[in-house]
Amino acid sequence: MNAPTQPSVFAGAISRLDKAFQYADIDAEALERLKHPKQILQVSIPVRMDDGSLRVFTGYRVRHDDTRGPTKGGLRYSPQVDIEEVKALAFWMTFKCAVMNIPYGGAKGGICVNAKELSRLELERLSRGFVEQIAEFIGPETDIPAPDMYTNAMIMGWMMDEYSKIHRRRIPAVITGKPIPLGGSQGRDDATGRGAFYCIKELAKKRDWDPTQIRVAVQGFGNAGQSVARLLHADGYQVVAVSDSQGGIYKAEGFDVPSLIQNKNQSRRLQAVYCSGSLCETVRAKSITNEELLKLDVDILVPAALENVITAKNADAIRANVIVEVANGPITCEADEILHDKEILVVPDILANAGGVTVSYFEWVQNMQGFYWPLEEIQRRLSEMMCREFGHVYDWMIEKKIDMRTAAYAVALSRIGEAIASLGTARYFSDNDS
Repeated sequence: MNAPTQPSVFAGAISRLDKAFQYADIDAEALERLKHPKQILQVSIPVRMDDGSLRVFTGYRVRHDDTRGPTKGGLRYSPQVDIEEVKALAFWMTFKCAVMNIPYGGAKGGICVNAKELSRLELERLSRGFVEQIAEFIGPETDIPAPDMYTNAMIMGWMMDEYSKIHRRRIPAVITGKPIPLGGSQGRDDATGRGAFYCIKELAKKRDWDPTQIRVAVQGFGNAGQSVARLLHADGYQVVAVSDSQGGIYKAEGFDVPSLIQNKNQSRRLQAVYCSGSLCETVRAKSITNEELLKLDVDILVPAALENVITAKNADAIRANVIVEVANGPITCEADEILHDKEILVVPDILANAGGVTVSYFEWVQNMQGFYWPLEEIQRRLSEMMCREFGHVYDWMIEKKIDMRTAAYAVALSRIGEAIASLGTARYFSDNDS
């Protein structure tokens, strides 16, 4: 007898809509439209390798919905990239932009590749070759890519440069997350983690927390995980556990987070250390697995790594009071129900990690205007938007007596539904009195 087929990542993503539909002011026809991506592109990218051989890589770009504006979303390089994942990520971007009330729709893209196996020249050829294949699919008023997993500012700079060469003029607004000298924005480097930090700060106000008494575990110590850990540590929170793909470390008294970051970025290893200047010495800590980190007795758990790390198999063992999703889709639908029954508050990804797309929006605005803002202005605007929309979603949660994820989707659905309805639905066209 065959085992039951697991739903795809995309199927799991759109299943959230039906639950939120009953709390949102949206026509059923508009809801149906959101269950189908607008455009899907798959391309082959031939790359001449350093040894003279030819390899062909597969790339994807999905535009989910552009009713509220041009689509926006990152590009990831990973051996696990497939079309179902990219569709789900594009879907989440649509809702992330709507939750933040940014005039964008959602998109996502990626290349199936282990970027760590490529030389820098091979990586540049791959990046420029990808843009050559999708040049007619993207544009500053159509679809605006950005960095994601295993892509960075330099890769975005190559892509913007290649697109500009194709169109014979400089077009910085086609890509965000670029190096600052090429039209990038101040504040983009830590925007995702900073946005999550602002959400935690707003929650602290509502729960009257003393930060020095709040214990935090961060799963995933890449850019976003490092940023939120650094900001929480500076604000007095006890960051007692962190992990990367190789495993984690735990220290009940909390870590000196800047030392962990310094050592991780210099050695590419996560070690329990205390650094003074360039010298780092090892401190006593317990080695733990990523699975053990998820089950720690902490106040806040921050999954900042991959999708689907909290599932029906381990959700009941989660002991954190609050989960802040810095990763995209770290909790499955089945796990959501278990966590809700345990009265664990989940600050959903489409709100908690929306700082990245918000500052990408600021970069696009600056590129279109040719006028650039200082870091203080970027952070002020980001704080205002994150705090405003956190409060909006939190109030919906309290008013409707629903979980915060459903509230976030309901807020987003209402905004997208208004835009779709403005173009006419069956209700309008069947009205004989119109």
